[in-house]
Amino acid sequence: QVQLVESGGGLVQPGGSLRLSCAASGSIFSQNVMGWYRQAPGKERELVARIMRSGGITNYADSVKGRFTISRDSAKNTVYLQMNSLKPEDTAVYYCNAAIQVGSRGYWGQGTQVTVSS
Repeated sequence: QVQLVESGGGLVQPGGSLRLSCAASGSIFSQNVMGWYRQAPGKERELVARIMRSGGITNYADSVKGRFTISRDSAKNTVYLQMNSLKPEDTAVYYCNAAIQVGSRGYWGQGTQVTVSS
């Protein structure tokens, strides 16, 4: 079992920044992929960014490339999502995911709300 707890969401003005954190516990060392997903009202959940445990390879959605950065602190079992130049269309509930491999369902956190509005 893996437990994931997200934090760091909130209300921010367009152009602002937020850093999300995902603290993992349990059998986290068996999970090779950590990712951030988001779901806006009326839309499907979509991948924002992911990072591989081996080699630290990262992937980003085209809509966030150059603005968001995913990183991890293995000593703290924590994954971060630094979000800069936020836009109203980034408004969504952001979820952390841990999975054995890309494409497997894995484990989900409870989500944290990010609202970008003036």
